[in-house]
Amino acid sequence: MKIDKLNLNGKKSSIEVLDKIFSAKINYRLVSSVLYKTNANYKGRHAKTKQQNEVAGPTSKIYAQKGTGNARHASRKAPIFVGGGIAHGPKGQLAYKTRKLNKSEKKQSIASLISEKTKNKDLLVLNDFNNQIKKTKEMNLILKKFEITDSLIILDKSSKEKVEKSMRNIPNIKVTDINHFSAFDMIKFKKIVFTESSVKELEKRYA
Repeated sequence: MKIDKLNLNGKKSSIEVLDKIFSAKINYRLVSSVLYKTNANYKGRHAKTKQQNEVAGPTSKIYAQKGTGNARHASRKAPIFVGGGIAHGPKGQLAYKTRKLNKSEKKQSIASLISEKTKNKDLLVLNDFNNQIKKTKEMNLILKKFEITDSLIILDKSSKEKVEKSMRNIPNIKVTDINHFSAFDMIKFKKIVFTESSVKELEKRYA
């Protein structure tokens, strides 16, 4: 299929893209599953308390089993005592299961989301950036011109080197490349912007 491609002057042309990525069947159930796994794996679970066997201190019985009139106790490290272990507390990152995300799941979810953005006219392809843009003000004008102020911008390596710094301080914009974006990023931003070369890189990677 063909989709529109724009240069920085707004002149329109077209580019041939793969149907299996830009016009794929939209699988919402798969996308939901991928987002769930991605978010679950992003969460930091660093809180950890010491259990009875991890608390430093003697393990000797604190007093005789019988004859003291007190309840039966063993070590001071028991959860019932101040300074003892914590029963059923958080056990840190290693105790949690990392949800596996298959390559095929990732590819299909990305194709579904790109197809949806294409269908809703929220996907834009620009010519590669041939000239370096250093000033944020200049880049801001370009983004407003094409109405891409809430966007995930996926660039090829050459374009990224030329314009990344000028986009760094612009709110609601994420600049990345083909290797460093996820389905979560595509859901978060209203529009997706590619350069011509990044489209070709995408097709090689996800076809």
